[in-house]
Amino acid sequence: MSELILVVDDEVDVQDLVKQKFRRAIRQDHYRFLFALNGDEALERLRQHPEVAVMLTDINMPFMDGLTLLKQVQRDYPQLYTIVVSAYGDMGNIRQAMNGGAFDFLTKPIKPRALLSRIEAILRRAQADATTEVHHRLQLGDLVIDREAYRVTTAGQTIPLARKDFELLFLLASKPGKVFTRDQILEQIWGSDVVVINRTIDVHIRKLREKLGDAYISTIKGVGYKFELL
Repeated sequence: MSELILVVDDEVDVQDLVKQKFRRAIRQDHYRFLFALNGDEALERLRQHPEVAVMLTDINMPFMDGLTLLKQVQRDYPQLYTIVVSAYGDMGNIRQAMNGGAFDFLTKPIKPRALLSRIEAILRRAQADATTEVHHRLQLGDLVIDREAYRVTTAGQTIPLARKDFELLFLLASKPGKVFTRDQILEQIWGSDVVVINRTIDVHIRKLREKLGDAYISTIKGVGYKFELL
């Protein structure tokens, strides 16, 4: 079954590049593509094709920019995975995109192989989400995280964790490969009513690495953290 991917970019050259570079995958019926020139068109495409699996979007576009589109998508299509592809890869734009709900961020010019690998990783993640009891139990290789029991095991051995350490690990592991910004972590783990400094997150990440090793959690400098599938 081919997966439907929506490409949102006001540069026709980018759309042509996607068509050319992915023509083999299209010919083999691995992917189908829809195209939109701005956020308004993208929302119309999504209304017509709710089966879209992945959306690629630029930031700077007329009528509705990519960041505004992300907010709409998060509200109306929370299950949709989004990759932001932009020529503006500074930390401010990356943080805005991630806080807006983007799963990943790529800087133009697009490298087709890198883009394809990101899309494939997202589709694997989506398939895992569909077959795993994400809200209660995660199994990622030898690592098992049981939310109901507040228990973490690796290769059958129990790893004792404090409550906040457990909640942080579960959040990151719930979406392997997704970068969670510091703001997202603070909001989802501590909430908006509690005053917590950024250094607090670093302390909990260090504790998790001490218990699980360094391989599971990667630091994205200036942005946040993500969980790695081993």
